[in-house]
Amino acid sequence: MAKTSYAVALGSNRRSRHGSPEATLRAAADAIGAERLSAVRATPALGPAGRSFANAAAIVTTDLSPPELLSKLKGIERAFGRRRGRSWGARVLDLDILLWSEGCWKEGDLLIPHPHMRDRRFVLDPLAELAPDWRDPILGLSMRQLRWRLRAAKPIRRDASSG
Repeated sequence: MAKTSYAVALGSNRRSRHGSPEATLRAAADAIGAERLSAVRATPALGPAGRSFANAAAIVTTDLSPPELLSKLKGIERAFGRRRGRSWGARVLDLDILLWSEGCWKEGDLLIPHPHMRDRRFVLDPLAELAPDWRDPILGLSMRQLRWRLRAAKPIRRDASSG
């Protein structure tokens, strides 16, 4: 396969042998061969994870296919001490493929673009910093536009009278 680019999300909320979650993300960026890494941001945990996360995005160029890159990322997670367990729990390292320069991919559990990326500021903020003009292959909107839409969205207020 010819070289293609990927946007990868990085997250951590537990110390590793590399140190703090932020240090873990920087070491993980080196391990995945990131060409560029966004600023690392502290973000509140979703669900039962408890502690806040360090989150970032990276750009990786490789000749690996999406399933091959996913396998590599899961191997790096294991090497950093990630153990499979409860969804939404605390983790040493979480690596997810967000975008692929060739567009969409669907095979088994691997979906590109990542199905939840458009709804998560902890993903879109670093991604829009790193690749503001990269377009979502489904919606046609840039990462900058997706981030703006998410920031501008007002939560739906539900109260007893709204049924």
